[in-house]
Amino acid sequence: MDKIKVFSQIKEIADSLKAQNKKIVFTNGCFDIIHAGHVDYLKKARQLGDALIVGLNSDNSVKSIKGEKRPINNQNDRASVLSAFYFVDYIVIFEQNTPYELIELIKPDILVKGSDWQNKSIVGADIVKKAGGKVALIDYLKGKSTTNIIKKILKTHGCIE
Repeated sequence: MDKIKVFSQIKEIADSLKAQNKKIVFTNGCFDIIHAGHVDYLKKARQLGDALIVGLNSDNSVKSIKGEKRPINNQNDRASVLSAFYFVDYIVIFEQNTPYELIELIKPDILVKGSDWQNKSIVGADIVKKAGGKVALIDYLKGKSTTNIIKKILKTHGCIE
């Protein structure tokens, strides 16, 4: 089964899951260089429901958020890696800077973000709550981040101090 879907396909899938009374969990991100923190986060997100849909920022979206030197891995490679995880059910690449349109389309039961979003405005929370769903925050593994991995690589190779 190909887990990578486009907007029209994920709408049909979400509608089908809801008709079966399945709980849909949604999260999003760049997932540029997959590390233990990503794996832990996604596993915990999937445990909150019956199906985990991951909104994946497109290459252009990542560039506008993280800067011109990102992403390291292109969107097709990032989606391919995510699709290998048994706890990720579907992946949808989105071009916008936020997944608002995708969340509006899916209307997940649970919107998941990292705990660093506590007391911040979470994109799509209004849609999810209005539809009777909830927002869940998951703690990240301490010290695990793509930025830290990139810095470590650069430092190891003498590119930065």
